[in-house]
Amino acid sequence: MIQLRDIYKIYRAGELETPVLRGITAEIERGELVALMGASGSGKTTLMNILGCLDRPTSGEYWFENEEISRLSSDQRAELRSRRIGFVFQSFNLLPRTTALENVLMPVTYSTAATEREARARAERLLERVGLKDRMTFHPSKLSGGMQQRVAIARSLINGPSLLLADEPTGALDTKTSQEILAMIKQLNEEDALTVVIVTHDPGVAAHARRIIRISDGRIVNGDQPPQPSQPTLEGVAR
Repeated sequence: MIQLRDIYKIYRAGELETPVLRGITAEIERGELVALMGASGSGKTTLMNILGCLDRPTSGEYWFENEEISRLSSDQRAELRSRRIGFVFQSFNLLPRTTALENVLMPVTYSTAATEREARARAERLLERVGLKDRMTFHPSKLSGGMQQRVAIARSLINGPSLLLADEPTGALDTKTSQEILAMIKQLNEEDALTVVIVTHDPGVAAHARRIIRISDGRIVNGDQPPQPSQPTLEGVAR
């Protein structure tokens, strides 16, 4: 589904060059649940932005569903992003003055894939699926952090994406709620064959993935195949 070939990302300010990604080559198969793991400053967020079509590499090739993405225009990347990629963020990014249902419907504004009636019915089904059937008319301030993240997950799915990018999705949640959110993401991966990339610095979160891609100083380093989340160690080798 995803092929990264010798991806470099260099930020320039005048004559100053700051290399962030240094020759990233990796593949992610359709239906995988992958953790992209690295410390702050490792380049994982920059790589996620490229995967999500929010940024483009300085050089190298990014193939997504047999389409070369890195050479697309900003408008073309925005269209692809709205139709085929869902995002879940640590800070939820919900609109405070709109209901849960309206927040889920927000991405439909940028898509013509469904009528208003169809979109609303889908949004209601998604909120019911994430356990918020009785909270659709609630504003974010009336929802717990876990509930807000459930709304964000439902919103990420409204346009039927084939890839879900979750950036530190449990970073603002307590341990119990974090486990619930990770279980939900895992269920979406297993039941819907949704390809999921979780960006994290936390080994406990990464342990829920089937494969870990470790990044350090802008390069992929040897990674681990995680055991069951209940086990404290990580074993195996990632691509």
